[in-house]
Amino acid sequence: MIGITQPRRVAAITVAKRVAQEQECSVGDVVGYAVRFEDATSANTQIKYLTDGILFREALSDQLLKKYNIIVLDEAHERTIATDVLFGIVKKAQQTRRKMLVPLKVIVMSATMDVDHFSQYFNKCPVMHLQGSNFKVKVYQSMDNTNYLEAVITTIFQIHENCNDDGDILVFLTGQEEIEAATALVRRLAKAINHRDLPRMLVVPMYGAMSQNSQQDPFALAPPFTRKVVLATNIAETSITIPAIKYVVDSGKVKVRTFDPVTGIDSLKVTWISRAQAWQRTGRAGRTADGECYRTYSKEDFKAMAATSTPEILRCSVVSSTLQLLALGINCRDFDFLDKPPADALTSAMQELKALGAIMSVDQPALTTLGRKMSKLPLDPKYAKILLSATDYGCLEEALTIVAMLSGENVFYNTSQKREQVLTAHAKFHAKCGDHVTLLNVFNEFKTKDEPKRWCHDNFLLERNLSHAAAVRTQLANICRSLGLPPTSCGNDPVPIVKCLLTGLYRNIAELQRDNSYLTLANRTRCRIHPASVIHGRARPGYLLFTELVSTGTNYLRTISEIEPEWVGEVVPHCTFLDRITCGGNRGSSSCYKAGYLVAVSAALDLIGRLTLGWLSDLDLFDRKKAYIVCILGAGTAVLTIASSDAWIVIAVSAGCYGLCLGSWYLLMPVLLADLFGTDRISSSYGLVRMFQSIGAISVPPLAGF
Repeated sequence: MIGITQPRRVAAITVAKRVAQEQECSVGDVVGYAVRFEDATSANTQIKYLTDGILFREALSDQLLKKYNIIVLDEAHERTIATDVLFGIVKKAQQTRRKMLVPLKVIVMSATMDVDHFSQYFNKCPVMHLQGSNFKVKVYQSMDNTNYLEAVITTIFQIHENCNDDGDILVFLTGQEEIEAATALVRRLAKAINHRDLPRMLVVPMYGAMSQNSQQDPFALAPPFTRKVVLATNIAETSITIPAIKYVVDSGKVKVRTFDPVTGIDSLKVTWISRAQAWQRTGRAGRTADGECYRTYSKEDFKAMAATSTPEILRCSVVSSTLQLLALGINCRDFDFLDKPPADALTSAMQELKALGAIMSVDQPALTTLGRKMSKLPLDPKYAKILLSATDYGCLEEALTIVAMLSGENVFYNTSQKREQVLTAHAKFHAKCGDHVTLLNVFNEFKTKDEPKRWCHDNFLLERNLSHAAAVRTQLANICRSLGLPPTSCGNDPVPIVKCLLTGLYRNIAELQRDNSYLTLANRTRCRIHPASVIHGRARPGYLLFTELVSTGTNYLRTISEIEPEWVGEVVPHCTFLDRITCGGNRGSSSCYKAGYLVAVSAALDLIGRLTLGWLSDLDLFDRKKAYIVCILGAGTAVLTIASSDAWIVIAVSAGCYGLCLGSWYLLMPVLLADLFGTDRISSSYGLVRMFQSIGAISVPPLAGF
């Protein structure tokens, strides 16, 4: 059999269908494909298209890949982590089979890869150059790129209005949410102009998380007198050819995931593409005829781009790959990578696996029983740990749903045109504890509907993403069943669910700060709640559990839940930053700060009232000079309270100074209010005042003017 890998499921399915058509056979006969959730192959299949992830999973049970005579690693320049790991696995299988006299032929294909680098890696293998048949493409560069989205939308309509043909347009954007928003906007604007001399406009989104039927829409020819506009992520850069594309609009942007092994932060960032990617996108306009490419960035921006993209294995977390290699009995430190990951990234991966219980030792890693089970789940190890811990908390059914939802794309559809309706529709799913249980509520309601598409439309939800989550959940449930996990449920109690999430996401804890921002405990990164969270706009919880940190200039916490600080020690006693968690929560520290502020403000108000309403005439204990000293003390302690990080000490100082200077029982009210905030530390300042009263150091004079 010939196995041909593709980095994305869309490409694997599309190319398989095209080759089957050319071979005049049905898909699943001589030509088939295998992607996640779908295997369209049979005993007759001789040419099999599959994602690199599927071939990787096959290697777990057959390291020599014995069913294949030839393996073609296509689109090698994509350099996903799975592709890079496959290079090493296939190379090792080829070397072993050569000794067994059962050769495995390997072909590596790409349009833009560094051929010398690949040739050296595969033992100086020969290189063959094939001339492409692209047509001419004229490139236009923008003068300014201050707002690439605005530039993209404007360019689409300039092409539509000024180009007197019905050539289709391919637009490159960064992600699903951006594409969905742009799709709605372009459709609305197209409907508004609707000039009879212009072709109609058919707007079609294209991204990885779409259903298979929806993924075929961009390849369908547009009706007569209609211009098709395809809004796509970088999945349209390579492998696939969308017919009738004459114009390309390139935003120059791409969304990439990066991992910092020092801080442990896994971030999703919108960044510039490489020059190689820019030329790949340009080439999409010249696949079937001469075309034009409109780059919404300047020549200077283009020159400043990197020549090629940084391989994922050099910028992303390698925890999942490390786990899978260990399942093959391979220590990633000894693995023959095309480009070896940074040493600190490998160490960080080992440390995380040890913390999750997948291995016992970082220096001599070997999978534990738990680690073996984790490797059987096609998930990030932290999600696998959550599922395998769910039976301990009696919530496997709920955990399956939440993990399936987290493994896919956003299910909420937002439009600024119907903002109030959107907020009202989404509000009925909101859970008090946060976003994770909110996702559970959405899915549970979705599964009860006889007409899910209509229900999703009415509730501003993305049906294709919910359907994808349902498919993921079914697959995960089957694996859990094979592992012998009982299908437990905790009903409507959110506490077991959040505690279970904490087993895998324990590094993702953030603590409230006095400026209402948050600080991650594991790496001390300053961040804020994402506006899309159900907790955004509410009273800030002292501690949050977050799924990911997204950096778009500002660091945002996405998909979050409120947690109690004592849960951390209970659920993950091995946590290395337990000492950073204040008993009683940062809400106590925040209350100390608020109480100190109340003390200072109360002192100032009391003093102003007495000065303006006859305080000096009523009290002969102080003269005017001393009153001014009290003013200075009050102002000083107020400033100190706001500036100090040890607010509870300042409260005691403030309370003591005020009590000694004014002798006012008015101090007791803010102190008691502080106690109501829920902190034991304030009681020390209250006791201090009582002590001063008992020894006669302060008096409690009558109030004048109040």
